[in-house]
Amino acid sequence: MNLFGDPAIWLPLAFAALMGTSILIYVVLDGFDLGVGVLSPLAQDHQRDRMIASIGPFWDANETWLVLATGLLLVAFPMAHGAILTALYLPVAIMLIGLILRGVAFEFRAKARVKRKHLWDRAFFAGSLMTSLSQGFMLGLYIVGLEWTWPNILFASITAVCLTAGYAFIGAAWLIIKTENKLQAKAVRWAQLGLFGIIGGLIAVSAASPLVSPRIFDKWFTFPEVFFLAPLPIMSIALVAMLFIALKHLPDEADRWRHVPFICATALFALAFAGLAYSFYPYVVPEKITLYEAASAPESLFIILIGTMFVLPTILAYTALSYIVFRGKAQDLRYD
Repeated sequence: MNLFGDPAIWLPLAFAALMGTSILIYVVLDGFDLGVGVLSPLAQDHQRDRMIASIGPFWDANETWLVLATGLLLVAFPMAHGAILTALYLPVAIMLIGLILRGVAFEFRAKARVKRKHLWDRAFFAGSLMTSLSQGFMLGLYIVGLEWTWPNILFASITAVCLTAGYAFIGAAWLIIKTENKLQAKAVRWAQLGLFGIIGGLIAVSAASPLVSPRIFDKWFTFPEVFFLAPLPIMSIALVAMLFIALKHLPDEADRWRHVPFICATALFALAFAGLAYSFYPYVVPEKITLYEAASAPESLFIILIGTMFVLPTILAYTALSYIVFRGKAQDLRYD
């Protein structure tokens, strides 16, 4: 272990990076299928079937990344796990109910009689909306220090709406890739509206983060630290501009631009996550517990790291395989 330096330093950093990567992958992958669920009431019945078919092979595996991230938080940073989940008990419970509801609805809508199918469609939408809003609320409350005050609740509620709009945008971007004709044109319009949610969310988080912590304010606006953060907003503005341009060219007959919105949205999520990581480091619970204080013993972390080296490539492999096997446009939904 000493070959790598002080394990009390690099092991917590390694697990923080693994946990952060898992959360980012989850937000992108499960974000688009949650977004498709949020958008589903806006489509006609036959279009809704095609929308759900576009996420059918992926949604269950996408949620694996949430399980991995939560598991890493529990075993690597048990003190932080207790503090975060205690403060976020209510939105976490709502999120879990939403995930269960949308999972059940996804399966049962395929087996229900035609006259009952719309009930499961509503349940699928409700589960997707509950999950999206609760995750956005948790993000907002985390940013302001996990304190349940009325101003913090208001900010978390705004973040909940913005993240849900962001999920709707990346869901629409996914539909642009996976669908065609009228449904694809609808997805472009949904993406154009959802883009304003992403912009609003980025502005809200960017405005709140330096205000809740003098330490973050100094990281953002003092010399020379300001130069470390400067590339992130510049790249974000460039990506937003590229999204506006791409959405103006869609849908196009050759379908050349279909991947651009999803790629740009993924990059925006990654930049936002990088900004949060830079701002809150070294804290895992904002302004309360550092990742070094919350980390398990180095001996335990090293053993867990060995197991993670087997589990993580397996998850990556079957995730990649599913996207390769089911690439291309979504087909009609069939259960025979």
